[in-house]
This record gives sequence, structure tokens and C-alpha cells, in this order.
Amino acid sequence: MYRQVNDFLADWSLQAEGTIRVLEAITDEKLDQAIVEGHNTLGWLGWHLATTPTFFAGLVGVKVPVELNRNEIPQSAKEIAESYKKVAEELKAAVEKTLTDEMINETVESFKGPVPRGALLRTLIDHQTHHRGQMTVLLRQAGLVVPGVMGPTKEQQA
Repeated sequence: MYRQVNDFLADWSLQAEGTIRVLEAITDEKLDQAIVEGHNTLGWLGWHLATTPTFFAGLVGVKVPVELNRNEIPQSAKEIAESYKKVAEELKAAVEKTLTDEMINETVESFKGPVPRGALLRTLIDHQTHHRGQMTVLLRQAGLVVPGVMGPTKEQQA
């Protein structure tokens, strides 16, 4: 749980950079890559990461001025990555503008019941990290270059 706004902002910036590297590794030809048929694809996961920050922001009382339709997945990897970049930047700006350290510790209603805003922001980061991990497996499965996010990849160490 975050107890200070700047702690979240620093973590968000670092984690967003990693997510951008993963999104930029996707190609249009591999947007449909899934572990097996019927499971989440690289395109779906990338779009999910682009659209969910606004959901979490709304729960903590922050308005992110980006409108994306979560049900209309772009068929362009570049569009997904650019949309995520915009959302990530706008989320950071909106949190800086809206939240105070006092507010981040206040309890709000969420899908988990009453929870401090700082805990919901931690859940946003954890959610992103979870799906980013799934995406790195799919990138490797698709034969694409896996970027280092939490350290160097096997390819980067070679």
C-alpha cells in the first residue's frame, strides 16, 4: 500500500516504462498470439493494460481524460502501445494534480469493499505486473524479442 503520493508516482513511472517496453515488442502479426486457442492474446492483454488504469483511477477519485473503448481492441500493436503511453502519462498527471498524502490514506469503496486509496493504487501496479508477465511468456512463444523489465533476459545476458 502506498502512503504517500510520490511513492506511487515513482513506482508508476518505473513500472509504466517496463510495460511500454513489453508493448513495443509486440508486432501486428502476433497480436493474436495466445498460450492456447481461446485464451487471452497479446493484443487483448495489451489493450487491457491500456484501458484498466482509468478504471482504477475512477475508484480512487481521479479523472483520467482519456476515452478508450475496452471492447474495441485495435489491430495495430503501435496503436495499443501509444494508447497505453497516453493513459500512463495522463494517470500520472491526474494523480499529481488530484491526490494528497492525506487522501491516499483515506478509505474508498471498491470492488474489494472498503479499502484505502493507496491499497487500490498498489493493486493497479500488481495487476499490471501480472499481465505483463503473461505477455512476456507469449512474446517468447511467438518468437519475438523479450525485453528486460525486472532485469536482463536470457537473450540480453548472451
